Amino acid sequence: MGAAPQGLGALTVLKPRLIPRLDIKGPNLVKGIHLEGLRVMGDPQEFSRRYYEAGADELIYIDIVASLYERNNLTDIVSKTATNVFIPITVGGGVRSVEDVKILLRAGADKVAINTAAVRNPKLVTEVAQRFGSQCMVLSIEAKQTAPNRWEAYTDNGREKTGVDVLEWARRGVELGAGEILLTSVDREGTRKGFDLDLVRAVSTAVSVPVIACGGMGTLEHLVSVIREGRADAVAMADVLHYKRLTLADLREARERAMKGDAS
Repeated sequence: MGAAPQGLGALTVLKPRLIPRLDIKGPNLVKGIHLEGLRVMGDPQEFSRRYYEAGADELIYIDIVASLYERNNLTDIVSKTATNVFIPITVGGGVRSVEDVKILLRAGADKVAINTAAVRNPKLVTEVAQRFGSQCMVLSIEAKQTAPNRWEAYTDNGREKTGVDVLEWARRGVELGAGEILLTSVDREGTRKGFDLDLVRAVSTAVSVPVIACGGMGTLEHLVSVIREGRADAVAMADVLHYKRLTLADLREARERAMKGDAS
């Protein structure tokens, strides 16, 4: 977890957080595969409230079409959520400036996740961290595997290549001031085939800040593996919760098993 030793002592310091991820297009919660082929799921307010009441540790909202419009459109949704949900909310998608961050924080967000704008203007990471604190600045990395143990960072919801190595970018992002990394495997996203454990472990051991693993959650065993083998500090999930394949109660029990070392 982060740069902590792999022993069980490191696993018991803090419980890995369980974080529902809500991808938003317009007013709707949507879900895709490999960040494409989107299906409308419903009203994000209903889902966020349900997850909060079921014991989620945090929520992540991502405006997945923000790059098309060059702005984040989640202010109203975040504002409404913050009146009923009292856990940390991270918001991403189309965040391009310190002013964008200020608007989202005023609306009720606790943290912002920045991908495309951070790659294009790395100074933005430092500006946000200095203005609002590193704990507010989440570096969002969308990774695609290019070779064994090598991944390239993508932008624009997994559509655009950057030529940037994921591990190098993760390290640099932390040096610039990022206090957390949201790490999405585009290859695994929406597949329910499990996390890219090599990717999560490589990034978790490369940086000293918490890493949120995202992309591939399908079974309770996947959660156990990404905590124990991937050394994730938090796990974001969408499909298994949106489609009610698993409950947050199920996930909490699996988390306890992972922390005790009981993978049975």
